[in-house]
Amino acid sequence: MIRIRRIADDAARIDRDAIEAAVRLLRAAFPAARAGEFETLPRLLRRGGPDRVRPFLLVAENGFGRVRGAAILWHMPDVGVLWLDYIAGAEGARGGGIGGALYQRARELAVGLGAQVLLFECLPDDPAVVPDPALRAANARRLRFYARFGARPLVGTDYERPIPGETGPMPPLLVVDLLDRREAWPAAEARAAIRAVLTRKYGRMVSPGYVERVVGSVRDDPVRLRPAPRPARALPAPRLAAGPAMTLVVNDLHEIHHVRERGYVEAPVRVREILEHLPRAVPLRNLPARPFPDGAITAVHDRGLVAYLRAACAEVGEGRAVYPYVFPIRNATRPPKDLALRAGYFCIDTFTPITGNAWKAARRAVDCALTAAEAVLGGERLAYALVRPPGHHAERRAFGGFCYFNNAAVAAELMSRFGRCVVLDIDYHHGNGTQDIFYARADVLTISIHGDPAIAYPYFSGFRDERGEGAGAGFNLNLPLPEAASPAQFAEALETACRRIARHDPRFLVIAAGFDTAAGDPTGSWRHRPDDFRRIGARLAGLNLPTLVVQEGGYRTRTLGTNAAAFFAGLWTGRA
Repeated sequence: MIRIRRIADDAARIDRDAIEAAVRLLRAAFPAARAGEFETLPRLLRRGGPDRVRPFLLVAENGFGRVRGAAILWHMPDVGVLWLDYIAGAEGARGGGIGGALYQRARELAVGLGAQVLLFECLPDDPAVVPDPALRAANARRLRFYARFGARPLVGTDYERPIPGETGPMPPLLVVDLLDRREAWPAAEARAAIRAVLTRKYGRMVSPGYVERVVGSVRDDPVRLRPAPRPARALPAPRLAAGPAMTLVVNDLHEIHHVRERGYVEAPVRVREILEHLPRAVPLRNLPARPFPDGAITAVHDRGLVAYLRAACAEVGEGRAVYPYVFPIRNATRPPKDLALRAGYFCIDTFTPITGNAWKAARRAVDCALTAAEAVLGGERLAYALVRPPGHHAERRAFGGFCYFNNAAVAAELMSRFGRCVVLDIDYHHGNGTQDIFYARADVLTISIHGDPAIAYPYFSGFRDERGEGAGAGFNLNLPLPEAASPAQFAEALETACRRIARHDPRFLVIAAGFDTAAGDPTGSWRHRPDDFRRIGARLAGLNLPTLVVQEGGYRTRTLGTNAAAFFAGLWTGRA
C-alpha cells in the first residue's frame, strides 16, 4: 500500500522525519544538485518560498510509514503554473508505480490549486544532442512515461538552448501537461510562464537578455507541442475536476442497511437527498472508497465488540433484525452465549438492531471515512465522507443510536498520528462515543454542541462537567443547550468552541456533521434553517484548517438536502 501525502511544514515529528527521509532520497537521486537545494526544504515549507512562489512537498509512504518517493513542486499562481522541480523514487522501489502515483497526485494538486498547466524539464532524446545511445534511450523512456499522462515537450522555441552553467551541453526540454482541461496553450500564457520560470528558478544563472530571447522565440499561437507517441497508452488515472473541488466519498453499500420498520428514521433516502442537492452548492471531486484493515477499527474499538458485530450480523442473516432486549450489565464476565441475547451486552439502547447487512454497511462507512481522511492527509483542504450508518454514538466497547462503528473517531485516530486533531460534533445529540474513545487523551480535542442530556438522547453523557480525565483532563468540552435553543444561542456556543479550537492549535479538524438541529427534525427540537447552516459552515471555514466532514444525523428528509447543501456552501465559499 502506498499513501501520497502533502507535507505543509515540519511542525509535527512525523512530518519532520518524512522531510528528512525525502531529503536523503532526493539527494541520493540527484547528487549533482546544488548544495543546500534539498536541505533548505524544511525552512522553505515553514516560511514559504521566494516572492510569488509557494513550495509543496509530496511524499509516497508505504504501509510502514517509510518514505519511498518524493516530489518537490513550486506554485506560481500569478502565471497559472505548478512547476515540478524534482521527483524520485527510492532505490529498489522500481516497478511499484510510485513515480506514476506521485505524478498523478501532482496533477491533482495542480488542478486543485487552479493552475492552468503543470510544467517540468526532461533531458532530450535527440541524437544530435545526446550521442550516447544508453542515455538517449533512458531519456526517451522518461518522455514516454510522461506522455502516458498527456504531457508533451514544447517545440519550436529557444527554450531547448543551453542555460549557461546549469545543463552544459545537454539542454532540457520544457514538458507541458495541460491537465486534461484544454487542447492548447495560448502563446501569451506560455510567454508569461516561461519568463517566470527562467527568472525565478534560474535568475542567478541567466541574464535578462537570455530570458527575453527565449520568451521572444515563442511565436506560434497556440504553442506547438511534440505530437503524442503512437500508440499512446492511457493510464487508469482518476478523472480530474475542472478546478478546485471538495473531495466526496460516498458509502456505495449504505442502501443494503435498510431497516423497514415503523419509526426507524435512519433510512437510505437520507443519502439520496443530500446527493441530489449537494452538487448545486459545491464543486465535487468523487473519490471511491478503498478498503482498510480491521486494525483501523480496533485502534478505537474493543476487539470483542468488533468480533461480536461481525459474528452476530452473519448469524442473523439478511431480511431479519434483532433488537437488544436483555442487558447483562450485572455480570460482565458471563455474557449470554446466544448472540441475539448478547446484543444488550454491547448495546446502549433498544432501537439499534443487529441485521444481516449492518456489518457490511458499517464496515464500508469506516472505509469511506478513512479514504476521505487520507485525502486530507494528502493535501486536500476539504473532504466529506457521506456515510450511513452514522457513528458518533459508538463507544469503545458499545454501539447504539443507529451507530455501530465511530467513523469520525476512526478517521481522527489516523489523522492524529500526523498532528493534533479536533473532533467537533454539531449533531443535535451528544457524541458520547467520540467522548468515550478520546476521554483520556490530549492529542485529540473533543467538542460537542448538543441538546441538554436531561432531555435529549443519549441522556447519560454530554454534561458540562465532563472535561476529560488523566492526560485528557481539559481536552473534552461539552456545550449542552436547552430544548428550545435558538440559532443565536447555537452560534454563541459555536464561538466558544472555535475559541477553544484556536487554543488547541490543531493540525486537522474533523466535523461530525448532524443536520438534526433543523426545524422540524423528528429527533430534535431546535430550529435551524438553510441560512443558519450556511453561517455555521462559513464560521468553521474561518478556522482555516484542513477539514474532514463525516456525516452523522439529520432525519427530516424534506429539508435535509437543502440544509446540507447550505452548510457546505458556507464551508466552501468561506475558505481563506
